[in-house]
This record gives sequence, structure tokens and C-alpha cells, in this order.
Amino acid sequence: MVKQKKETKSRFSLEGRFVGFVGEFGKQPKRIRVITSDTEHYIKLLKKLRGSVIGVLEPGEWVQVSGKQKYKKKTGKLKLKADQIKPIAPVQAKSVSPSPIATPKAKACVMICQKSSCRKRGGSKVSQSVTDYLRDRGWENQVTIKGTGCMKQCKKGPCVVFMPDKSRHTNVNPKQVPTLMEKHFLTR
Repeated sequence: MVKQKKETKSRFSLEGRFVGFVGEFGKQPKRIRVITSDTEHYIKLLKKLRGSVIGVLEPGEWVQVSGKQKYKKKTGKLKLKADQIKPIAPVQAKSVSPSPIATPKAKACVMICQKSSCRKRGGSKVSQSVTDYLRDRGWENQVTIKGTGCMKQCKKGPCVVFMPDKSRHTNVNPKQVPTLMEKHFLTR
């Protein structure tokens, strides 16, 4: 009997537009978002790259990302891990056409903790700020707001999770809401 591998590993290289970082607000990012002509990629960063990309990469900038990829046959998922990121000139990157940032992504959701500890730390004001932001832009039908139970980060509240990328933010201040909303929901 021959055993089949459950995952396939190989190298990847792609060119596209850098959209933003994924991770906790104010901490080193663990992942980046890059849009190519066919899809949006969430790419994990090697630990040695995490500190070096902050302040260097700007949203909308063209980048070439290379590293290792794993394809898991059981789940059908492809996971990318970058070991090199290089800014490139827009002339080189022909695979992606430039597009303005204009509308929120589909299936967007903001989950805000509604338990007492997060509410005491300003969760109600964050929730109101998110509601105001959506109303001002006419996105009430495109982005859902959900109140949740405890997210197990009580001392770091208020806690907010942005879907579909499952990005969790703690110690969220109502003044940070516009920046966070644009970071997570504005694309193509």
C-alpha cells in the first residue's frame, strides 16, 4: 500500500497591488493582502519580514511577493507564506489593472463584543461609530453589524472582529473606526 501525501509544497511568485496588513491594530502584521488579476490573496509573512514591511509598503503600491506555498488536499486550501517582498514599477505589473477603492466587499460583517467589560470600556461608542460610518456612506445593506458574546479578551476590550478576513482588534477607540473600516472593507 502506497501512502499519498496530504499536502503539496512548492514555490510561488506573484505580482499585484498591496492592499493592507492583516493583524492586530498597532502590532506587527502577520499577513498582508495583495490583489492580483484573478483574486485577492492573504499571504502570511515570515517572522523576519514582519517588522521590516511596516512603513515601507503603502496601500495601492505594486509588489512582487515570493515564497513557499502549501496545498492541502484534504481541505482544498492553498496557503502562501512570503519570504521576500519587493516593490516594483507599475509598468512591470501588467496582470492587474489599477482600480479605485470604492465599495465594500461582499459578505462583510463587523462583530462587536456586547458583554459588560467591553461595554464599560467603550464598546457602545464603538458600535455607534460603526453604525454612523455605515450610514454616512450608504453601506447599511452591504455591511452587517453583529453584537457578540464574550471574545475572551475582557481586559483588552472593546473587541471587534471584521469578517470575512476574521481580523480581530482589541482596545478599539471610536476614533479608530474610520481607519479600520477602510482598511477592511474598501477594495476594487
